[in-house]
Amino acid sequence: MNNIKFKIAFCALIALFPLMGIAQTSDQIDLQATVRGKKGAPLVGATVRGESGEQVLTDSVGSFAITTRLYSELVIAASDYRSKTVMVKPDLSNILLKPLDEFSDVNVAFRSVEKRNLIDGVSVLDYEDLMEKNYNTSTFENLDGMINGFHGNLWGMDKYLVLIDGIPRDAGSVNPTEIEQISLLKGISAVALYGSQAAKGVVQITTKRGKVQKQEIEVNVNAGIFVPKSFPKYLGSAEYMTLYNEARANDGLSQLYSDETIYNYASGSNPYRYPDVNYYSSEYLKQTYNRYDASAQITGGNETAQYYTNLGFYTAGSLMDFGEAENNRTQRFNIRGNVDINISKALYATVDASAVYYNGWGVNTDYWANAATLRPNRFAPLIPIDMIEPSDESSMQYVNNSSYIINGKYLLGGTQLDQTNPFAAIYAGGSNNFTSRQFQFNTGVGADLGSVLEGLSFHSKFGVDYSTSYNQSYNNQYAVYQPSWTNYNGSDLISGLTQYGQDAKSGVQNISESWYRQTISFSGQFNYETVFEQHHNLSAILLANGFQQSISEQYHRTSNANLGLYLGYDYMDKYFVNFSGALVHSAKLPEGNRQAFSPTISLGWRLSEEDFLSNSDVVDELKFTVSAGILHTDIDIDDYFLYQSIYTQTDGAWFNWRDGALSQSTDSRRGENNDLTFAKRKEINLGVEASLLDKRLQIQGSFFANEISGGVVQADILYPSHFITYWPNSSFIPYVNYNQDQRIGFDFNINWKEQFGQVETTLGLVGTYYKTTATKRAEMFEDAYQNRKGNPMDAIWGLENDGFFSSIEEIENSPTQSFGQVAPGDIKYKDQNNDGIIDTQDEVYLAKGGWFGSPLTLGVNFTAKWKDFTFFALGVGRFGAHAMKNSSYFWMDAEDKYSIIARDRWTPETSETASYPRLTTTNSNNNFRSSDFWLYSTDRFDLAKVQISYNLPNTLFAKSFVNELGVYISGSNLLTVSSNREVLELNVGGTPQNRFFNLGVKAIF
Repeated sequence: MNNIKFKIAFCALIALFPLMGIAQTSDQIDLQATVRGKKGAPLVGATVRGESGEQVLTDSVGSFAITTRLYSELVIAASDYRSKTVMVKPDLSNILLKPLDEFSDVNVAFRSVEKRNLIDGVSVLDYEDLMEKNYNTSTFENLDGMINGFHGNLWGMDKYLVLIDGIPRDAGSVNPTEIEQISLLKGISAVALYGSQAAKGVVQITTKRGKVQKQEIEVNVNAGIFVPKSFPKYLGSAEYMTLYNEARANDGLSQLYSDETIYNYASGSNPYRYPDVNYYSSEYLKQTYNRYDASAQITGGNETAQYYTNLGFYTAGSLMDFGEAENNRTQRFNIRGNVDINISKALYATVDASAVYYNGWGVNTDYWANAATLRPNRFAPLIPIDMIEPSDESSMQYVNNSSYIINGKYLLGGTQLDQTNPFAAIYAGGSNNFTSRQFQFNTGVGADLGSVLEGLSFHSKFGVDYSTSYNQSYNNQYAVYQPSWTNYNGSDLISGLTQYGQDAKSGVQNISESWYRQTISFSGQFNYETVFEQHHNLSAILLANGFQQSISEQYHRTSNANLGLYLGYDYMDKYFVNFSGALVHSAKLPEGNRQAFSPTISLGWRLSEEDFLSNSDVVDELKFTVSAGILHTDIDIDDYFLYQSIYTQTDGAWFNWRDGALSQSTDSRRGENNDLTFAKRKEINLGVEASLLDKRLQIQGSFFANEISGGVVQADILYPSHFITYWPNSSFIPYVNYNQDQRIGFDFNINWKEQFGQVETTLGLVGTYYKTTATKRAEMFEDAYQNRKGNPMDAIWGLENDGFFSSIEEIENSPTQSFGQVAPGDIKYKDQNNDGIIDTQDEVYLAKGGWFGSPLTLGVNFTAKWKDFTFFALGVGRFGAHAMKNSSYFWMDAEDKYSIIARDRWTPETSETASYPRLTTTNSNNNFRSSDFWLYSTDRFDLAKVQISYNLPNTLFAKSFVNELGVYISGSNLLTVSSNREVLELNVGGTPQNRFFNLGVKAIF
């Protein structure tokens, strides 16, 4: 509570800053300042408009001098840059303008390229600008709705490489406030220089850097609240026991619970004797929980050195509201420093460092998993002491000796089968602290080698990262008590207690699950750029690049090393040719096959520069591109030395040692294959970029078709049967390059900008569609309809249902069921091959799954600006995938907990309307298996974000140290529109999905 008051007080203090200087002044000032653009370069030709008139900058360094009134406003504008309004203050010196396009420079592989000149299948997001109107709590939050090509993967390929400032790192190691730009390198030419590990795409995150300007401090403070969207719904004790009796009757068994017992549980008269535990009730869970965060960014520098610093902190609670769980929380503190130093005109250096400290405090049990499995009538979590018979001295002795008297009134409940349970563990089982530390350091040195060869330069980067995590816990022992009840004159009393376990606190702190990862990376490159005969632009890069990761408990380091060559040429900024190639190396392959060359080529044509379009009133810019190539990769080879034959010694087999005293065997696990080699990604992609109608309409799109061949598998179908023996268990089958996959699709990004009076609007539509196909598989199914070849890579296979069996006669007249005994009310399946038996040979392709994401992803974003107000909304749609209802919430048999789905069960009376199989206390192997009965569509449209922002007028801050102050309020994950919304919003066995509402304050000093 004190923490909340502090946050509110801080926000109120920030809001009062403008009042310190609200008085205006008429003092005149002779102002001298400089207008700068991208990379801090001076802007010549910019206009400065103030009360005394307008100036056009002709000075070569972009400087101007003007006499104006102190604390008045200047409007700065320049072609291809966003106009900016600044307040005249005595210390105003440098004015920075942002490019009109999101980014004039995009960071790609080992270089930056003007956005209009991209030709390699790259998408870019101005993350810094996005955060101005869309406060994010995580790096990839709703990214698929903002940038084309991303939807949990790139173009349907898993295992993309994440680079932060060019070094392999976790996306979670950087805060959203630290990010300047995210670029997606999707096309084959875009990723070639990064080598084998980047063959399935790269997500490149660029952090902010210092600028040539007076020091600026930006502070953001946020207070948010999480509201659960839904909880699983389970039957109460009485209804569960009633249906469990029905399940026993279905199995030919007698009732377990009498009508009187069920009545007592239903009455709720004594919840300690007749418990009806709802794990999701307000007794145990809060209705909401909070999140607070704050960050401070410090930016500045001069011509010699520029710096950027970010300090961030957040803390969040949890929903659980009892025992030790009241203290559940997570905290994260981060610090980053990026420094650029111009040592001389020809030599520069960069030094970057960051640290992340993360702690999570929790309890020694998985409450949510237990909530999904423990039946409501099993036991009462707490035993009231005041209900123990006063004459029961032995029970009172338990009370007096107990170390855990809850709220001074209760003992911990349990049974012989529930001696450890989530309630007792949360009250008395101790606590756990998860600790994670990440330290990242990288430095670079570069030199202008123009004295050797004009246009030649050298750049290098070296990075060392270290991550570690571990759990610290106090694991206490505790006793639970099972009461025996009696009734005196209509009142329930506890006549005795049975104790299970003992109370014990060892005081020993346990360290477990320690883990570490170390990454060392290096790159060095020579760049060459030249222009000859005015119109011919030539660039080249020769580089060496690699990284190596060591991970705890993994014998072999993960390595990626390659040499790269880039050649680029363009004529008159109209015709482009790029070549990118890499010589890759892999220690996963046998000697002789460890190197391969990956060549790619890209072509571009800017039609808008041609005479027939150069004067068009409709087309501002139009460019077409095409890229193709072959990448060699070992990314899907799961382990080292798979090319070698392996023999293992096992116990309990047929060969005797030491006169039969020890029974062992030496078995083969795989054969040798010294021809094992890289898989290959072959691709062609086409791109288009257009700017139309005086830059109001912006279009970017790509079409791609790629094939990944030579997937490494151990396929027994390719070898004679004697290569495998089942006793003793041996295999001489080697790993080979065989599987082949195909992906075809497109992505696009369309933005329309329009002005309605004083309202500026932007409507964006982002989309990605892909189709995956398994084009080659080692398989030999008896029936062709079971072939995986020709179907989606994440296909869902299963049986086709034909409703429920309605009678014994129908069962007797149907094909034989091989998945166990069936009865009326069980699911009936189609006999696909008409052999009279329902078995795995009747499984068919049902639908595309969601392993690689929904094949069609659409994002719609809308921004409206009016004066100092900004409205932003984002919607994301995901279509074309399916999933199975196969969690414990849907598959209930034996002693399982019953969800409300059981109400729709089959009975003879509901045989025409039932949507769920009959209940049973045995294993329902026939019903609970992959089939279209449990299949559902995951099509959905989410209102992912709405935010309203307001910046107070700059004139309020005259004579104060505040340059800008704004507030914003937002809501995330607000609404899901889907025919299966209840299923999609349901988390079983884990924390629930939440809506998130946030109030934030931003101040610049």
